[in-house]
Amino acid sequence: MTENTQQQTAPTTELPTQYAPAEVEGPLYERWVERGYFEADAKSEKPPYTIVIPPPNVTGSLHLGHAFEHTLIDALTRRKRMQGFETLWQPGMDHAGIATQNVVERELAKEGKSRHDLGREAFVERVWQWKAESGGQISGQMKRLGDGVAWSRERFTMDEGLSQAVQTIFKKLYDDELIYRAERIINWCPRCLTAISDIEVEYQDDEGELVSIRYGEGEDSLVVATTRAETMLGDTAVAVHPDDERYKHLVGKQIKLPLTDRTIPVVADTHVDPEFGTGAVKVTPAHDPNDFEIGQRHDLPNLAVMDERAVITVHGPFQGLDRLEARSAIVAALRAEGRIVAEKRPYVHSVGHCSRCKTTIEPRLSMQWWVKVGPLAKAAGDAVRDGKVKIHPQEMEKRYFDWVDNLHDWCISRQLWWGHRIPVWYGPNGEVVCVGPDEQPPTGEGWHQDTDVLDTWFSSGLWPFSTLGWPERTESLEKFYPNSVLVTGYDILFFWVARMMMFGLYAMDGTPPFHTIALHGMVRDQNGKKMSKSFGNVVNPLDWMDQYGSDAVRFTLANGANPGVDVPIGEDWVKASRNFANKIWNATRFALMNGATIEGELPPVEQLSATDRWILSRLNKTVAQVDAYYEDYQFAKLSDALYHFAWDEVFDWYVELSKTTFFAGGEQAKVSGRVLGEVLDVMLRLLHPIVPFVTEALWTTLTGRESLVIAEWPKDSGFRDDAAEAEIENLQQVVTEVRRFRADQGLQPGQKVPARLELDGTPLAAHEAAIRQLLRLQPEGEGFSATASLPVAGAIVALDLSGTIDVAAERKRLAKDLAAAEKEKAQAEGKLGNEAFLAKAPDNVVDKIRTRLAKADEDIARIQAQLANLPQA
Repeated sequence: MTENTQQQTAPTTELPTQYAPAEVEGPLYERWVERGYFEADAKSEKPPYTIVIPPPNVTGSLHLGHAFEHTLIDALTRRKRMQGFETLWQPGMDHAGIATQNVVERELAKEGKSRHDLGREAFVERVWQWKAESGGQISGQMKRLGDGVAWSRERFTMDEGLSQAVQTIFKKLYDDELIYRAERIINWCPRCLTAISDIEVEYQDDEGELVSIRYGEGEDSLVVATTRAETMLGDTAVAVHPDDERYKHLVGKQIKLPLTDRTIPVVADTHVDPEFGTGAVKVTPAHDPNDFEIGQRHDLPNLAVMDERAVITVHGPFQGLDRLEARSAIVAALRAEGRIVAEKRPYVHSVGHCSRCKTTIEPRLSMQWWVKVGPLAKAAGDAVRDGKVKIHPQEMEKRYFDWVDNLHDWCISRQLWWGHRIPVWYGPNGEVVCVGPDEQPPTGEGWHQDTDVLDTWFSSGLWPFSTLGWPERTESLEKFYPNSVLVTGYDILFFWVARMMMFGLYAMDGTPPFHTIALHGMVRDQNGKKMSKSFGNVVNPLDWMDQYGSDAVRFTLANGANPGVDVPIGEDWVKASRNFANKIWNATRFALMNGATIEGELPPVEQLSATDRWILSRLNKTVAQVDAYYEDYQFAKLSDALYHFAWDEVFDWYVELSKTTFFAGGEQAKVSGRVLGEVLDVMLRLLHPIVPFVTEALWTTLTGRESLVIAEWPKDSGFRDDAAEAEIENLQQVVTEVRRFRADQGLQPGQKVPARLELDGTPLAAHEAAIRQLLRLQPEGEGFSATASLPVAGAIVALDLSGTIDVAAERKRLAKDLAAAEKEKAQAEGKLGNEAFLAKAPDNVVDKIRTRLAKADEDIARIQAQLANLPQA
C-alpha cells in the first residue's frame, strides 16, 4: 500500500491533554499488523530491501541487546518502506540446541526423570511440546517494542523447510569433500555432555594453582609446570625447543613419568617458548589442543585419561575421581615422592567455561564431524576484499580478516538429542552413507544413523537464504536475496557472520548473502560497565517500556548508537527520552489548537515571514542531514539532529516566535499555520522510524490520513534561505543574551521589565513584538530610566531594573560571590606558582588546578559585569 491509496479522514485538532503510551502503543501495533503494513510481496515491482533478524533463541526473552539491535533494524526498514521499497524484515527464531535441551531436562528432573528414561524420540516430542507451550515468548515482546517484521513469514531453524535446507547443504558439502569425520581436540562440557563451539565458551580469570614437577632422574631430569596436574596421567612426551642448549642432551631420550610405570620421550618442537617458565612443557595430546598438534608432528600416542564426565579412567589409585579431586590427590602423591619443585597458590589464569551451565570446559579428544573451511573462508575474505560486501565501520574489516584468514576447521557435531540429526548412516560392514533430503536412508540389519546433531550455528549460517525458501528457487529467494544489509553486533562477527558469508557464497553460486554488514556495539550500563547478573546491573527493557513507553526506550538506544561502539544506557536517559516524547505531544497539540494545518499548498515565498522562511530552510537542511546519516548508519547523529531540530528549533523557537502571529489572527496567522503544519508533517515523518508510536498518533491526527507506516519519506525540496537563517540567528542572540542577563540579575523568568528596543535599521525591527513577548519586556512608559544597556547583534536593549530588584541586597550578594571567586583564584595561583608543588604533583592534579583558575577568572569577569550593570543605589 502506498500513500496515494491511504484512507483519508478529516484532520482534527483534538488530542488528549497528556500522552499515555500504554493506551496508544498496543492498539496501534495491532492495527499495523492487521492491515498488513509489514508484509512483503515477492511479486512487487518495487526495488527490494531485505534484512534478516539475528534469530533469538527460542528459550530467550527480550533483553536490552535485542531491543537495541531491533530498534536500529526497525528504523532502517521503516524508512525504506516509506521510500517506496518492497521491504522485508524477516523474523524467526533459533532452536538453540544446548539451551533448549537443558530447559526441558530441568523440567524432567523436577519429575524425577532424565531424557534417557524417555528415550530419544519421546524426548524430542517433549521438546516440541515445550516450544508450543512456552517457547518463543520473545515474539510478543518484539511487538511491544514495535518491530515491523513480516510475521506471516516467521521461520524456525527446526521447521520443515529449514531442516530440508540443512540436509541439502550437508549433503552438498559432504559430496564436495568439505565435510569429514575425524578425531580432534574439541571444547567439551562435562555437564552438558557435548562438544560446544568457541562462542559458547566464556573465559574468566579463575584462582587455581601452578605446580612445578620434576620428571626423570638426576641429570636426565627436567621440570615442567602445569595448572592441570591430573592430565599428567595422559602425558606421552615432554617437549623442548630444538635450539635450547639446556636440553639438547635429553632430546630423543626416554624419561620416567612420575606416578606411573611408563617412560616418555623428550621431543624437540618449535612450538615451545624457551623463555617461558623452564622451557620444557608436558605433552598430553588427548587433553590439550596445542599438545595434540605436537603429538601429530611427532607421531605420539593419544592417551585419554578422563571420560565424558571428566572422571579419571586410568587404572590405579586415582581411578573414579573427579578431575578436581584427582588434581589434589595427584599433587599430594607427587609431594610425597619429592617430585614437587614449586607450588603457587592462588594462581590467577584465564579458564574457559560453558556459557550455558558455567562448568569448566575440558579439552577432549573426540571423534567429531568437521567442515573443511579453507576454501570457504578464502571466498568469504575475498568477497570483502573485492568490495562485493562492505563492512561498516570500515575499521572492523581488519578483525574480520584476522578471523577468516586464520580460521581452523569447524567442529559441527554436538552430542545432543535436540537439533538437526546428522544425515549419515553406518552399515554393518563399515559402510558410511550420507543421505540427501530426497533420498531414502539405507535399511536392513545393522544400519543405524549417527546419533549426533549439528551445531546450532550450522543452521543459522543458512539464515539469509534458507528463510527465503532455498534450496527451492522461490519467488522470495529471487526477489530478496542477497539481503541488503545485516545489522548485528561486532561480538558475533566471527561466529555467525563469517559462517553466513561462507555458506551464502557456497550455496548461492558466489553471490554473497548481503551487500553490507553494519556492526554495532554492545549495550552497557551508564558507567560503561558490562551488564551482568553478578554485577546486579541487568535491566529488563520491558520494565522501562511499562514505565516510560517503548518510544522512550527506542530513542535512548538509537541516540547512543555510534557504529561499532558500545552503548551506555541509564534510566535517567530513558526519562529524558520520555520527556522528549511528551514535548512532541504537547507542542503538536498546541500547534493544532492554534491553526496548524496541511490543507492546501504552501503559500508562495513572498507571503512568508522571515521566521517562516527560516524554519523551512532549516527543515530541508535537516532532511538532507538525516538522509546522509542514515546512509552511513550514524543512528546517534541522526537522532541528535532530529532531537535538536524538533525541541530547539521547532518547539522552543518557531512555535514561540509564531505565538504573537497566531494570537493576532488574520492572513499571516493562516500562512504561519500552514507552514507549521508542513513542518510538523515532515518532522513527524522523519522521527517515525525511531519513535513510531507517538508520531503515528500525532500525524494521523494532523493529516487525517491512514498511517505513517505507509506515508512517503520526506525529500529535501532544495529550499534554502541563508538570509532568513542569519536574521533569526541574530534574533536568537538577542533573546539568549537578554535572558542570560535577566538570570544574572536574579529576575524570575515571568517577571516583566520595562525596556526600550533600539532596532531601527536592522532586520530585527519586524520582530519587536516577538522579542518583547519572549523576554517579558514591557513598553518603556513614563519615568523610564535605563539602568542597563545591552548591545547585541546590531541592536540595543535598554532595561530599567530600578523597580524590579532590591539593588542593595543584590549588590551585597554579588560582592560576596566576587570575594569567593577572588579567593579561589588566589589559591590556584599560589599552587601554580609553587615550583616545589609543580615538581611533585601529578599532571592530572595540575590540570585540575589550571581549570579551577580559568573558572575563577570567568566568574570574576561575570560578577564584575553584573555589578557594573546594577542601578546606582
